Amino acid sequence: MKLVNFQTSSGPRVGVLDGDSVVDVLAVHQAQPTFDNGAAAHLGSTIAVIQHWDSLRAAFAAAVERSRASGAGRVAVSDARLLAPMVPTTILCSGSNYLSHNQEKANADTSGKEPEFFIKTGDCVVGPGAPIVLDRVLTNKLDGEVELAVVIGKPGRHIPQEKALEHVFGYTIVNDVTARDRQVRRRPDGSYWYELGRGKFFDSSAPMGPCITTADEIPDPQDVMVRSWVNGELRQISSTSQMIWSVAQLVHFFSVNVTLKPGMVIITGTPSGTAWSTDKELGGRWSGTDGMVPATGYLKDGDVVVCEIDRIGRLENVVSEGR
Repeated sequence: MKLVNFQTSSGPRVGVLDGDSVVDVLAVHQAQPTFDNGAAAHLGSTIAVIQHWDSLRAAFAAAVERSRASGAGRVAVSDARLLAPMVPTTILCSGSNYLSHNQEKANADTSGKEPEFFIKTGDCVVGPGAPIVLDRVLTNKLDGEVELAVVIGKPGRHIPQEKALEHVFGYTIVNDVTARDRQVRRRPDGSYWYELGRGKFFDSSAPMGPCITTADEIPDPQDVMVRSWVNGELRQISSTSQMIWSVAQLVHFFSVNVTLKPGMVIITGTPSGTAWSTDKELGGRWSGTDGMVPATGYLKDGDVVVCEIDRIGRLENVVSEGR
């Protein structure tokens, strides 16, 4: 099932993406009661739906079937205003998690040896179609990174790797937008170091969407393709099988530091093809394959960025210069 968050006249609401339509689950319930014990009250919050999913799953499935049969509660995707499918409490980020990306850039001391741990929050999140803001006061080297995002559904601390996927509710797409000139710094000896705070955490640095695909539809998260385009040119393409640390390993890794809770998201790194790879000033060395087109520069005003992951969908945003 693919859950979305969409805007209605009464506020955001959780629905289901069903082909070319969004199923307004609450509207279906109002036409023919589907939920019990006040469960419809959870439909204004994706996190609440995730927390109560065991009791809501069957009702969601029934609402979709009723909508297909009767046409009730169906809104064309083209007419729906999709929001980010959730606003996570915390986004736990793993950098340098594809060998191909490590080969195209200047690396930190830990690159390829352990996940490069940094954090974004819901303050960074924007939804499908929302602008990625290019703030020239902050950066002149804005870059994008398509990433598989893991949505936590079951709490846990020190989660064993072999049980890690039991804690996953589903998957979405995050574009890990990065200010490269804030992230990558050069020492006098020619080596590089990173500042992951200012380089990663800023307004609109985590476009997310278009939906959350529940884990049962992606039984093996290490077997999906990820791609990105800028203005129709293929920038990135890879399989999640090329991750250095699997989804299960990352869930275990982050759970050593914090209790993972419903509403948290883990992003899992990006493959080669970033604009950084063509920036020799910052140690880039492009090494793309499979029809990838090397960037001629960083993101600029008006650029259309599309991120795609199999069985999830396409996330499109336009870069807009301003503050």
